[in-house]
Amino acid sequence: MDIKNSILKMFKKKKTALVLGGGSARGMAHIGVIKIFQKEKIKFDFIVGTSIGAFIGASYALGQDMEIAEEEALKFKANESLDFLIPPTMGLIKGNRIYDIMKKITDEKKFSDLKIPMAIVATDIENGKEVVFTKGSLAEAVRASCSYPGIFVPQRLNGRLLVDGGIINTVPVSVARSMGADIVVAVDVGFCVQTDKLKTIFGVILQAFQIIGGELNRYQAMSADIVIKPDLGAMNQVDFESAKIAIEKGEIAVLEQLRHIKKKVRTKT
Repeated sequence: MDIKNSILKMFKKKKTALVLGGGSARGMAHIGVIKIFQKEKIKFDFIVGTSIGAFIGASYALGQDMEIAEEEALKFKANESLDFLIPPTMGLIKGNRIYDIMKKITDEKKFSDLKIPMAIVATDIENGKEVVFTKGSLAEAVRASCSYPGIFVPQRLNGRLLVDGGIINTVPVSVARSMGADIVVAVDVGFCVQTDKLKTIFGVILQAFQIIGGELNRYQAMSADIVIKPDLGAMNQVDFESAKIAIEKGEIAVLEQLRHIKKKVRTKT
């Protein structure tokens, strides 16, 4: 029986997962990574995303062309998409404008409409538990996963108060493994601790995320079979003006490992 099981295991189709980590503006590099995957017809059985990785991953999972996603990313203006709360309540930014963008990009689809299965990671801020979405509204799950605590008002959903998935799982390789992934390709866009003097509440909050996120990334990404880490240098979390550079860096990072990736992950026929 043991020999039979071993043989069956050898011939069992291996499940591959693409894991897209958080990183706000640095996460624009995910677009470049996926552009190469689409061009090379590299196929994944499912996707797991946190924060900006959930946003871009949802677009990919719906079958959208990353060339179009790139055009939209280059048009994005952060200052035109933020609705500040005065006085602030549970966050400085209400998030309705960003949510409208998410609904437009996801075409208000549900997880059941995806061409590639996907899981989106958020954090329940009231109990510290990880929340993994695999059904329901894509836009709602993405909005929850992208809600920086202290910056965006948390998303109240299904009785839970949800914030950014990166608080607990910034590169959610563990979620992919729990879903049965045999091979995991993770994209870690990294964090950048600033060396300039901090002068605003935004600066303090973002710096805290850089420090915490950097430590989490190092620990969580290491269990992936392949880690793609675009060289984004000192690009910070809110530098959406550098989207083009980030996308190009994502492409370069994949091309450097393309032969190795193709050995691990099958291509479409």
